[in-house]
Amino acid sequence: MPAATQGWDGVDVLVTGAGGFIGSHLVEALVHAGANVRAFVRYNSRNDYGRLEDCEPAVLEEVEVFTGDLGNPEAVAGGVEGREVVLHLGALIPIPYSYRHPREFVTANVEGTINVLEASRRLGVRRVVHTSTSEVYGTAQVVPIPEEHVLHPQSPYAASKIAADHLALSYAHSFDTPVVVVRPFNTFGPRQSARAVIPTIISQALTRDVVELGSLTPTRDLTFVGDTAAGMMLAATAEGVEGEVINLGTGKEWSIGQLADDILRLVGVELEIRSVDERQRPPQSEVERLVADWSKAERLLGWRPAVELEDGLLRVIEWMRGAIGRFKPTIYNV
Repeated sequence: MPAATQGWDGVDVLVTGAGGFIGSHLVEALVHAGANVRAFVRYNSRNDYGRLEDCEPAVLEEVEVFTGDLGNPEAVAGGVEGREVVLHLGALIPIPYSYRHPREFVTANVEGTINVLEASRRLGVRRVVHTSTSEVYGTAQVVPIPEEHVLHPQSPYAASKIAADHLALSYAHSFDTPVVVVRPFNTFGPRQSARAVIPTIISQALTRDVVELGSLTPTRDLTFVGDTAAGMMLAATAEGVEGEVINLGTGKEWSIGQLADDILRLVGVELEIRSVDERQRPPQSEVERLVADWSKAERLLGWRPAVELEDGLLRVIEWMRGAIGRFKPTIYNV
């Protein structure tokens, strides 16, 4: 049995952001591991649970769906009540959108996080795993990037996540709230929206004659979603990691241009790859290089990335061939 799946049988868990890409995979993994999962999803009039609805029907039958808004302290307290472990993924994440509406990111990411932390503190939760992002590092000043790397926000999104991270750590130091911060690098896999670069490339490769992207030179450390979910689960069960920040990445990097070439080869098409202005970040906002030092995750959690990039890309391509009608390939990528 994989280490990440051990110790979950009968554990009462809350997953915030459960309707998102990573959250839905995490819910699925927790249910398979035997946890009692409450999935916090944002209420909407369509009664839509987002990517959670892509989970296996047998999984969804085992999940308690809790609707609310992370900006509402009472809703968050209701979600946390009776839970032993909280895995906090809920956040607003599209970087281009953060340039236009930064205040929304403060409300969702900062206020939402303090509501989760305060409810967890008051209700005596055994472990809180707070989800950060590699974007908080900005362009790498040293590689691979260790957790001690300077934090350099190059977008309102990154700034809001830094604030949320520091709130989480402050609760660990001020109140002994058992918080662990996990910092995933660029996670990819089935169910990811075309907001992200890999689905952007694949959706265009399957439907268009030209692939239009932003800058082709930045590099990213690409981690398969199953590996990210496993790291989060290990962070929730490992002993003595409270107050720690832990990277989840592969230690390998690919440029966006190289990634696009690889995807076109795997899809089996030859297309022009074009860098267009409307998909560019503001010049001072582009994060040029991200690559993780994941040695701390291995040392403290016993975690190692297991899925190689090409294998993961083939899984995404296969999934997107059957779901392409749900994607809008003209949306700008991050």
